[in-house]
Amino acid sequence: MNEILFIVSILINFIGIIIAYKVFKKTGLFVWVAISTIIANIEATKCIDMFGISVTLGNVVYSTVFLATDILSEIYGGQEARKAVKIGFFSMLIFTLLTQIDLLFIPNEQDIVNDSMHTIFSFMPRFCFASVVTYVVSNTLDTYLYDIIKNKLPEDKFLWVRNNGSTMISQLIDSILFTLIAFVGIYSWKVIINLTIVTYLVKLVVAVLDTPFIYIAKRIDTKSI
Repeated sequence: MNEILFIVSILINFIGIIIAYKVFKKTGLFVWVAISTIIANIEATKCIDMFGISVTLGNVVYSTVFLATDILSEIYGGQEARKAVKIGFFSMLIFTLLTQIDLLFIPNEQDIVNDSMHTIFSFMPRFCFASVVTYVVSNTLDTYLYDIIKNKLPEDKFLWVRNNGSTMISQLIDSILFTLIAFVGIYSWKVIINLTIVTYLVKLVVAVLDTPFIYIAKRIDTKSI
């Protein structure tokens, strides 16, 4: 069941990005980045079993940030893609700050959600730091790598190389950085390595599957000219 939902989730996310771009152009992609960073942080609190391995939710929607910035890099340039990264960073900080303030409010006797909010939003400072650092580093790296590959190869060809090359490298850095910052000293190196590999494999699958959708976005841009 989880495997089917995984595929459905991927399709909904990718189709959502295309609709956002089709209707709102780059503004839609900026909004997508902001929303997906918030949703990914919430979904990451849930752990599931899928294909015989344990993973956290959030990997799919978080990975779509890379597709959004790749579309921005391809059509509007690296500067606009890096602006989207900054928007996502700002969204993540504000989300974290406001949710932590919300937890400080004393609920009344009729409240039924306070305990659930604490369960979901009581982030460990170390995890918050790991999330922010890896987001900024990996997504910024992705935009620069995309520009480098685009400048080295013919712009009218090798779109799949730009998309997959930049995303696969930056996602690898993302997975390594997060597990190191978040789990060194908590888990053994064997567990940390396994977590890194599993997390990266999930992101790698999403990166490969998003390839047709950047071609769709490119086609939408060509038709709009």
